[in-house]
Amino acid sequence: MDEIQREARWALSLDGKIALSKDIVAGAIGRFGPDFRLAWTGAKDSTLVLWVTRRVCAERGLAMPRVVTINEGDPFDEIVDFQKRLVDAWGLDLTVVANDDILSRKPHIGDVIPVDALSGDSRAELARTGFTGEAFPFDPESPIGNQLMKVAPLNAFLRRAGVAALATAIRWDEHPARANEDYESPREDPPHLRIHPILHMLERDVWDITLGNDIPFCELYRQGYRSLGTKTGTVRQSDLPAWEQDLADRSGERAGRDQEKEEAMEQLRALGYM
Repeated sequence: MDEIQREARWALSLDGKIALSKDIVAGAIGRFGPDFRLAWTGAKDSTLVLWVTRRVCAERGLAMPRVVTINEGDPFDEIVDFQKRLVDAWGLDLTVVANDDILSRKPHIGDVIPVDALSGDSRAELARTGFTGEAFPFDPESPIGNQLMKVAPLNAFLRRAGVAALATAIRWDEHPARANEDYESPREDPPHLRIHPILHMLERDVWDITLGNDIPFCELYRQGYRSLGTKTGTVRQSDLPAWEQDLADRSGERAGRDQEKEEAMEQLRALGYM
């Protein structure tokens, strides 16, 4: 997507942006049916995608797609609780995926994990990152941890479930690595299509729509977090609620996230990250 097209989408009214997102979701449901899934982290953006999808399904008499989330091994309790509440309130069909090979060891952040103790699948994922060491510290927000704890279990699920298309909640404005993304992006391993219904939403749009439509959100945002990752890898940057902060400062949205991962975003996305 070039800059002129992005600017045109950003210039749409809120209603226009919602309508565009709804058309993208409706098109994916129509094309892929039960083989279309929604990725949900419990954060504001993916919750907005759920809300848009529920509205589409209610308005057009469509079945709500199933939802998948990742337990990366270091979640905020508040996010886990929020997801449980919304699953009940919205009647979501949620699958939780995880790298049980590593989580079965009940690791703490910083625990050293020897490579030769891992399964063949986990060692293969490490090799994809170029890692050649004998051990690594457990940290799901690091580039290596991201591959093992997020990308690997998600890809295993996509293969196992035969998912043809997966909706994610990335936005053009949140990170330079996503600025040129298209609404549909093919992936080869495993083969499926990534659908991005809210690419054209700005951070301010997300909050205006969320607050204006009483969409539920995790209370961590009220405490000052702007972007939510792992519990250990996310730092609160302000005491102000997220929507009262300087949202025009795009660099600030993910400033509280692990910066090693942020700097490696291009490589991570090439390996399968969202």
